[in-house]
Amino acid sequence: MELDGRELRNALGRFATGVCLITAVNEEGEALALTANSFSSVSLDPPLVLWSLQNNSDVFSLYSSAKHYAINVLAGNQQELSSRYARKGDHLLDPEHFTPGEQGGAPLINGALVQFECSLEATHPGGDHLIIVGRVQAMHALAEGEPLVFYSGAYRALA
Repeated sequence: MELDGRELRNALGRFATGVCLITAVNEEGEALALTANSFSSVSLDPPLVLWSLQNNSDVFSLYSSAKHYAINVLAGNQQELSSRYARKGDHLLDPEHFTPGEQGGAPLINGALVQFECSLEATHPGGDHLIIVGRVQAMHALAEGEPLVFYSGAYRALA
């Protein structure tokens, strides 16, 4: 059975996800962010998480080899950040949006619900994406807050 790409994308979009900014620092020391909703836990012991990077991403070379990065789970009031850093060519982080992390210096998004500071554990090819597994080195979480949710091609709020 051959699947229609558009129909498959629409069907997968029926799975509600949170939204993250994946952040790293390039060789020039610039802080970058990339919007992703392909984040998942892998293991508690050791503490591993994963996310997927599109092979044709304009920042593929940086993220596919970054030794340190952060996964920032966005809050419901951070839709503008998600939209901005989802655009090709607009990944340079504004200084007021982050503080440097303690583990490898990956940027931590101010106001994010959770920030996972990760070191690269492994990568695996996955079709038109690269699956990136990170070891959580540090974690910071807000005590309260609602997540930014993406469902069926649009941002949503929890009821």
